[in-house]
Amino acid sequence: MKIERYDMIVIGAGPAGLSAAIEAAKKGLKPIVFDENAKPGGQLFKQIHKFFGSKEHKAKVRGFKIGQELLAEAEEYGVEVVLNATVVGLYPEKEVTVKVGDKVKHYKGDAVLVATGASENMVNFEGWTKPGVIGAGAAQTMMNLHHIKPGNRILMLGSGNVGLVVSYQLMQAGCEVVALADAAPRVGGYGVHAAKVARCGVPFYLSHTIIRVEGDDYVTGVVIGQVGPDWKIIPGTEKHFDVDTVCLAVGLSPMSQLLKQAEVRMNDTKGGHVPVCDKYGATSVPGIYAAGDVSGIEEASSAMIEGRMSGASIACYLGYMTEEERDARIDELEGQLDTLRQGMFAPKNRGKLVEKTEEGIDVSMNLLNKGYVADDEIERFPGVTHQKGIHPVIECTQNIPCNPCQDACKKGCIRIGKNITSLPAIDPDKKCIGCGMCVASCSGQSIFLVEEDVEEGYGEVTMPYEFLPLPEVGDKGVALGRNGKYVCEAEVTKIRTAPAFDHTYLLTIKVPNDMVMKARFYKKEA
Repeated sequence: MKIERYDMIVIGAGPAGLSAAIEAAKKGLKPIVFDENAKPGGQLFKQIHKFFGSKEHKAKVRGFKIGQELLAEAEEYGVEVVLNATVVGLYPEKEVTVKVGDKVKHYKGDAVLVATGASENMVNFEGWTKPGVIGAGAAQTMMNLHHIKPGNRILMLGSGNVGLVVSYQLMQAGCEVVALADAAPRVGGYGVHAAKVARCGVPFYLSHTIIRVEGDDYVTGVVIGQVGPDWKIIPGTEKHFDVDTVCLAVGLSPMSQLLKQAEVRMNDTKGGHVPVCDKYGATSVPGIYAAGDVSGIEEASSAMIEGRMSGASIACYLGYMTEEERDARIDELEGQLDTLRQGMFAPKNRGKLVEKTEEGIDVSMNLLNKGYVADDEIERFPGVTHQKGIHPVIECTQNIPCNPCQDACKKGCIRIGKNITSLPAIDPDKKCIGCGMCVASCSGQSIFLVEEDVEEGYGEVTMPYEFLPLPEVGDKGVALGRNGKYVCEAEVTKIRTAPAFDHTYLLTIKVPNDMVMKARFYKKEA
């Protein structure tokens, strides 16, 4: 039996696996990466939204572009990537068996990194196996990889970041999201993600779950109901929706089967079986490492950093770096990772109700319960100001790790400071020139430019817009508020684009002066 040998074998060509292989290859290792998919990049190529964080975390860059950058870097450093290659065995001696086509091949690595990611969870309800019930990740694959609409009328179950992001992308693909439901009493994902879904008119049903889907051969409808404190359906609260698709975004579980097979010590957690790893990503089996979602579910930004940490650790383990060099690199990367683990969504706050921001401001309960900040709550946040002339209004109300807006404003109008989770504030002494760079760069689409008295009695609101077909100047329609409901009639006065905006258009609408602080979405008249 022929066994091929490599310095480093990586299982999974997603953000963690590719980042680890690149980091190790930079130090002189010869890594090989196996992935069962036809394309490398993992989840990145499904992610068309802009990332949060700072420059070090690829902030305001769309996920698929980050994937392209990683692949180009892997090729530059000679990383060998084998696709349509399913790893079927991993053994404590660091032997890997891989099914490539009709053949099973054997490999041995001086070190092995498992970066297999996670799989979608499902929930059981009456009819859950009918065609038309799909995972949110599957819907994202259909839309963003294969350019196929998953359905026409869709109900989303799950208000975490996956459910919120995919709901928005479903609407971008031309689907109608009739409702977003979640058994939890509060929105689980970033408020800015929820807000951009809510202002499109999607109602949120928190403390609700699916009772059953209807249809003989495929989904034709869905019934949800409210759950009480005991998580049981409250009789009489049933609500019916005509839909052809139900999307489930109810969490992820690490795909850790190969690690178990290799007899790695595991922790049985509420989030699935995860390997016990040290600060270097090393498991209990010498030479076997884990990184990314397989070692604990987080964002892709975190997975890339963890991958780089594992790559540096493996380089040291195999003698390509000194321990001092490794520790210096790990410290640098841990600093980047730590910034992503701060704020309201830090691991220490999971499952907790955070009632005040780091600045001591009351959190919007309406946002947590209904998906949008109420008009009588929005004024208390530091990014929401009133000035003469054109000026930004930043409706970012939670402490999340993100600061592209501060970098985007060349006039210094926007302040976040050194603490990346601080709420953005407006510097009243700086003059906004209306360039729109802050609007286009905001990963949460939460920045608007507002100007009163552009003409007598009327002002303008400039908003981020990522839907096709684009409206045209002169089009008349309606402005929707933060809750997705009608606030006034509106006319499109300007549409701007630029390479620096990266496909986020700036749509300017004319509305009455007393509506410039309320109009947050434009809808063309039918």
